[in-house]
Amino acid sequence: MSAFLSYLISGLAIGCTFALVASGFVAIHRVTRVVNFAQGTFPVVAGLTVSSMLGRGLPHGVAELIGIVLAGVIGLVVGVIAIGKRGTPTLASLVITLGLGILAYAFEIIVWGDQPVSYSMLRGAVDIGGARVAWQYFLVIGATLVTFAALGLFFTRTYLGKALSACASNPYAARLAGINPIRMGLLAFALGGLLGGLAGVLITPLQPVAFDSDVLLATSGFAAAIFGGLNSPYAALVGGLLLGVLEAFVAGYINASYQTEVAMVLIIVVMIYQASRRSTVSEEVS
Repeated sequence: MSAFLSYLISGLAIGCTFALVASGFVAIHRVTRVVNFAQGTFPVVAGLTVSSMLGRGLPHGVAELIGIVLAGVIGLVVGVIAIGKRGTPTLASLVITLGLGILAYAFEIIVWGDQPVSYSMLRGAVDIGGARVAWQYFLVIGATLVTFAALGLFFTRTYLGKALSACASNPYAARLAGINPIRMGLLAFALGGLLGGLAGVLITPLQPVAFDSDVLLATSGFAAAIFGGLNSPYAALVGGLLLGVLEAFVAGYINASYQTEVAMVLIIVVMIYQASRRSTVSEEVS
C-alpha cells in the first residue's frame, strides 16, 4: 500500500508538469493552429537557468523567476520567427519550430554543457499511509492547481485573455473587431514559454534535466495536450495527470525504461479514438 501511495503521489506531481507543458501546446495551437515542436525547450532552459543562478548565489524565488521569465522571452522569440511574418503557412511555422528546437540543443550544450543538473527547493518529507513522500511533490501539485485557476481567470476576466479566446474561435471576426491575430499569436507563444518554464522549474528538483530532456517533456506534454484535442487546457490537465500516474506505475511495477512508450501509446489511442469519433459524426450528418 505504501508503494502504491508513493507512486500515485509522485505520478500526480510529474503529471502536473506534463500538464503545464501541455497547456503551452494548447495555448499556442488554439490561437495559431501551429503545433510548437520547440515547446520542450522552454522547461529545459528554465531548469538549467535556475541551476546556474542558484550556483551563483541567487536566492530561491529570484532564480526561479528569472528562469520562467527567460523561458517566456524565448517563447516570444520563437513566435516572432515562426509566425511573425503575415501569411506564413501553418506547415512552414511548424517546421520552423522544429528547427528551432533542434538548434536549441547546440545553444544549451555551449552554455550549460551536456551533463544533467538538478537543485533542491523544498526539503523534507512526510509519511502518508506508510509512504515517505517529499514535500516537493506537494509544491508541484499546489503550484499547478493555482496556475490553472489563474489561467481560467485570465481567459474569462481579462481583455487579453478574451482576445486570445476570440482569435481561437474566429480569427477573421476577431480581426474585424480590431484584434490583431499575429500579436495574439505572439502572446500565445510567450504564454506557452512561461508555462513551459514553470514546468521546468518545478520538475528539475525531481528529475535532473539536460539538453536532451526536451524529448521526453515534449512527448509527454503533447500526449496530454491531444487528450483534449489541443483545444482545452483543463482536458490537458486531466491528460497530464493520467499520463503521469500511468508512467509512475509502469516505472514502479514494471520497468522505468518503458515510460516514453506509455506516452506514445496514449497518443496513438487518443488519436485513433478522435478519428473514429469524427468519422461517426460525419456519417450521422450525411
